Amino acid sequence: MGAVEWIGAGSLAAWVWLALAQGFFWRTDVRLPPRGDPERWPSVAVVVPARDEAAVLPVSLPSLLAQKYPGRAEVVLVDDGSTDGTGELARELAARGGLPLTVTAPGEPEPGWTGKLWAVRHGMALVRERGDAEYVLLTDADIAHAPDSLRELVAAARSADLDLVSQMARLRVVSAWERLIVPAFVYFFAQLYPFRWVNRPGARTAAAAGGCVLLRRAVAERAGVPDSIRHAVIDDVTLARAVRRAGGRIWLGLGDRVESVRPYAGLGTLWRMVSRSAYAQLRHNPLLLAGTVAGLALVYLAPPAALVTGLATGGATAAALGGAAWAVMAGTYLPMLRYYRQPRWLAPLLPGTALLYLLMTVDSAVQHYRGRGAAWKGRTYGATGAS
Repeated sequence: MGAVEWIGAGSLAAWVWLALAQGFFWRTDVRLPPRGDPERWPSVAVVVPARDEAAVLPVSLPSLLAQKYPGRAEVVLVDDGSTDGTGELARELAARGGLPLTVTAPGEPEPGWTGKLWAVRHGMALVRERGDAEYVLLTDADIAHAPDSLRELVAAARSADLDLVSQMARLRVVSAWERLIVPAFVYFFAQLYPFRWVNRPGARTAAAAGGCVLLRRAVAERAGVPDSIRHAVIDDVTLARAVRRAGGRIWLGLGDRVESVRPYAGLGTLWRMVSRSAYAQLRHNPLLLAGTVAGLALVYLAPPAALVTGLATGGATAAALGGAAWAVMAGTYLPMLRYYRQPRWLAPLLPGTALLYLLMTVDSAVQHYRGRGAAWKGRTYGATGAS
């Protein structure tokens, strides 16, 4: 066997292992666990950190205020230094009725805090002062909830005795770039953090999706959240790890009742979404970056390369190995495309999407070493803000 054949064989072996031994990450059937109505519906406070979110708030905030929850619930929107009238707009929307809303502003973050976690700290402190909320729902300002979303989250937490219940919101997929990149974003996340592994009691793998996290307040305080994770750029995964270290039980799955309304119409906005935290995910380690690039190349780029090279040179073995690896790859991507209601012909394009993610990751490292890493909404976080 020549070099191309060996590369093709290695890629095929990697895909067989990923498909069968990586927690069946490619399946999309991990939804809220079985649940029933609790004897008593606990009090819940919804904390929404918001910075310059006037464009999406008219869709997302009314969905929270309209929650049909049998117990006591309130919404706290933390205006994190917005310059577009986010706080004023929130008050106008609340005047139309629904759950009670409090709008508060914490001021600029203290040194060592990321902006979002500083806002979460302020919101949770306000909830703690009021004293009676047993759960806190942390949800982003661009997330719209179905009317029964809060009820179903609490029912799942109570029925399964969970301390953290997180749903990966269904992201917006409308434009051509969103179709190419967004389903793969969730697919890659599930590959890194297989939901079935996350949901095993006592497992080492821990993760959450920051757009929708229901958290038992007593466990959050025991874990020192959010103070203990104040540096985290990838705050959702770090939060889940902190809760698990404190003995809490966590659950993560795909969402049926939560959707992101934030548009990513062009490649530039999607690129920034990924590159702002990609190098932080690698702990700003050049060796991990090199390994990631090599791994992406072997797993995602080698199959089509081996197929094309084999066909061009008459190497039947290389073509067969590359084609088989590409077929397994595309097959594992199909369930995510169905979940996002996208056409099947996008599945064979996954190597091209992976190449874009590889370039985004490298760009994230370049921006970090230029002093512009983890930039988001006018703030930049260095290595001390890493997860």
